[in-house]
Amino acid sequence: MPAHDAEAAPPPAPPRAAAERILEAAARRVRACGAADTSMHDVAVEAGVSKALIHYHFKTKEALLARLVAWLADQVVGRESAALADAPPAAAVDRLWAWLAAELERGDVRVLAELSGTPTAEVRRASAAAARARRLASTDTVERLFQLLGLRPRVPSAMLAAVITAFVDGLAVDAGTDGAANPRVAFDVFWLALLGLAD
Repeated sequence: MPAHDAEAAPPPAPPRAAAERILEAAARRVRACGAADTSMHDVAVEAGVSKALIHYHFKTKEALLARLVAWLADQVVGRESAALADAPPAAAVDRLWAWLAAELERGDVRVLAELSGTPTAEVRRASAAAARARRLASTDTVERLFQLLGLRPRVPSAMLAAVITAFVDGLAVDAGTDGAANPRVAFDVFWLALLGLAD
C-alpha cells in the first residue's frame, strides 16, 4: 500500500472505557426495570463485560449506583449549561425546551429521580450532591434566561431554581408513565408563570 493511502485513513476510534460502558448499561437497566430490580449480573450482560470487571471498577452495587448518579448528573448539568450558550433572546425559551425535550427522551433525569429513592447511604449522598449540582446549574439557567430577556426576577434565583428542578423531575417521572401529560404545554405554562415573576 502506498504511504499516502495509509496516511489518509483515519485511525480507529479508541474503544470506550469499560467503566463508561458499565455506567451506560446500568443506566439502561435502571430505566428498563428500576434500581431495585437491577443486578450486577444484569448490568454485566447489558454491558457485554464480566461481572468480575464490574466488581473491579465498582466493588458493590451501591458503589455502582452512586457513581451512576454522579456520572448522569454531570452529563445533565453539562447539557443544561450548554442550552443557552450563544442563544439570541428570541430563541432562549425554545432552546430551553429543546434541552428539556432531549432530556425527557434520553431518560437520565428519570433515572436520577429513581435513584434518589434508593435506601443506601452511599447512593443517598450521591443523590444529594447531584441535586445540589443540578440546582446550581438551574440557578445559572434562570439568571441567564432572565438576563437574555432583559428581566429581573422578583424572587431569588436559587428559589426559582429549586422549583424548576422539581418541575423537570416531575416531567421526567411523568414521561415514563402511560397517559403522561403533554410536556410542551406544561413547559410553556410553567415558564409563562415564572417569567411573570419579573420586574
